[in-house]
Amino acid sequence: MKRQTMYMRMITGSLLRRRSRMFIALLAVAIGATILSGLVTVYYDIPRQMGQEFRSYGANLILVPSGEEGAFDAAAIEGAMRSVPADDIVGVAPYRYETGKINEQPFLLAGADLAEVRKTSPYWFVSGEWPDADGSALIGQEVADMIRLVPGDRFTLTGTDTAGENFSGDFTVSGVVQTGGDEEGFVFLSSADLDGLMGDGGRIDVVECSISASSDELTDIAARIGEDAPGVSPRLVKRVTESEGAVLTKLKALVWLVTAVVLLLTMITVATTMMAVVAERRREIGLRKALGASDRSIAREFLGEGALLGGCGGLLGSGLGFAFAQLVSMQVFGRPISFQPVLIPATMLASVAITAVACLLPVRSATTVDPAIVLRGE
Repeated sequence: MKRQTMYMRMITGSLLRRRSRMFIALLAVAIGATILSGLVTVYYDIPRQMGQEFRSYGANLILVPSGEEGAFDAAAIEGAMRSVPADDIVGVAPYRYETGKINEQPFLLAGADLAEVRKTSPYWFVSGEWPDADGSALIGQEVADMIRLVPGDRFTLTGTDTAGENFSGDFTVSGVVQTGGDEEGFVFLSSADLDGLMGDGGRIDVVECSISASSDELTDIAARIGEDAPGVSPRLVKRVTESEGAVLTKLKALVWLVTAVVLLLTMITVATTMMAVVAERRREIGLRKALGASDRSIAREFLGEGALLGGCGGLLGSGLGFAFAQLVSMQVFGRPISFQPVLIPATMLASVAITAVACLLPVRSATTVDPAIVLRGE
């Protein structure tokens, strides 16, 4: 029989003979591995999940003109967005602002790609429907209260275009928007409708961008846009990016703290169990030493038992950990979490390392057994 085979039979036989006690140690390792695997999975997926959550609070990057004209066109925006990974773009909403009148009362008009506005500003509450055709408008709650309009009503916009000529256009209120902010005082039209009223096209005053990226990544993106897109000045929305960074930092710190505490408790449980096993096997250890067994061989046997426990517990915990992470993600974020295959071997190695460290004190106790004293029954 090969030495390795004999060694495996020895440690597995020892574990099976004390299955009730070793089951407790295995359970402790599995629980520790579950928490480790689950929280690390959550840790690496938190930026993506939190990024998607924070996108519901609006744009996190604003593009404004840096030139003297005070406006830019679609070509400049396309050039700026080349610096942003396509998969990270949630929405890009260009705005053009002008002044118009309804019943001789002046209001601010905002021309935008309203389909993109829905992506960049999902927190807007719209009574009625979002405009989906030319001639439809979305009005703010303040505008609706002032001129007593409700969804379905028609109104006429008048004003002066860029050439100094008077314009007039009829529109239907598709919805009334409530945001709790300045948007409630605007009349929102499609870009094509506002360009038609003003007699020109392609003018953009500001662009709101919603990008799924961490605070540091967003800062790098803004720097690249500033370098690669002449005439475009990127500005971070600090109330969003700073809040996101602060929340992520605290969540990650909490994850590591909980993981450290659980792993410490796992080590204590394993060490206590192995100390009890050493106490039970003092006569066996003394007899083996009397027959010529070295301290090294005894240490290898106990460490082998611990490593086997750690490997089995880690394998079990890696599967349970993903289920735990999936449950946390669905309960907190309402979305599934991505599986990280590398966590299986990583969790097993971490579990083996933890049990090996936990076995150091029991191994030291086993190697100090005096065969003469033990065999005399003392």
